[in-house]
Amino acid sequence: MGLEEIYTELVSEHSRNPEHRHPLPGATCSLKGHNPSCGDEITLQLKVKDGVVEDAAFTGVGCAISQASTDMMVDLIRGKRVEEARALAQKFIGMIKGEITDEAELEDLDEALALKGVSHMPARVKCAVLAWHTLDEALKDEK
Repeated sequence: MGLEEIYTELVSEHSRNPEHRHPLPGATCSLKGHNPSCGDEITLQLKVKDGVVEDAAFTGVGCAISQASTDMMVDLIRGKRVEEARALAQKFIGMIKGEITDEAELEDLDEALALKGVSHMPARVKCAVLAWHTLDEALKDEK
């Protein structure tokens, strides 16, 4: 199985069975993200305590790319300090926009690296970055 197939499988799995798509009891922060061009809509819920994203989840609807991207993001940011989570969001957005291409620099995106190919599909870029923009916005005021 080649790298492309593995990536496609990862995206499929995360979009079909998103582990983190559910309401989050005790969320300290909730922000809705909307992509008017395709109708994707998520509500990201975070539980932030002492500068750490203790837990996260999302609800909403969208295409396979937006759902998979959101689920992978939640996997990645749980347990991270707010600054780390925001840095990962900036790195992911940079990757999708084609501004960061160095594989070594992108390694800490883990499974979200599977979405790198989206950078070559301009119509899907907004789908991939929706959750990450929402995360960055939600954490802007968290200390």
